[in-house]
Amino acid sequence: MKKIIINFLLLVVFFVLQTTVFNRLTIVGVMPNILIILICVTGFMQGDKAACILGFFAGLLVDLFSFRIIGFHALLYCVLGFVTGQFHNTFYPEDFKLPLLVITGGDLGCSLLTYFFTYLFRSRFHFGFYFLNVTLPELAYTLFVGLLIYPLFLLLYRFVLSKRIQE
Repeated sequence: MKKIIINFLLLVVFFVLQTTVFNRLTIVGVMPNILIILICVTGFMQGDKAACILGFFAGLLVDLFSFRIIGFHALLYCVLGFVTGQFHNTFYPEDFKLPLLVITGGDLGCSLLTYFFTYLFRSRFHFGFYFLNVTLPELAYTLFVGLLIYPLFLLLYRFVLSKRIQE
């Protein structure tokens, strides 16, 4: 029960930060996607079920507040949570390479799928422009923020969530 409450509070905090603080901290017109960081870190720290549920609700919040198609991000983030949860068995808290690789893959995958389903279907074929001006800067910014946020997740995992697992 403690894990559910913590995940809910993290989702609310990260969504508010995503839509307020990081919306003002854009660089080159892009902002980091900290919800992807939350989903990826939850995936390899807690497993696919927790990350899938968290991803669904995170995507639903994004859809309800900023997207025209309800359910697109909910499905996308749910699948992202499931895929990143597959790395749960290889999770070692001290290793920073796996989280950064998972966040990179998650952000890149979500960005490419968003391009495919929202731009390509509307006959906008400027993939090079989109990749260089949106995907790569967002990926770099998300990785940088993920590198700063990940130690905080480690503290939360060690002192709150791992005690729950041991009990």
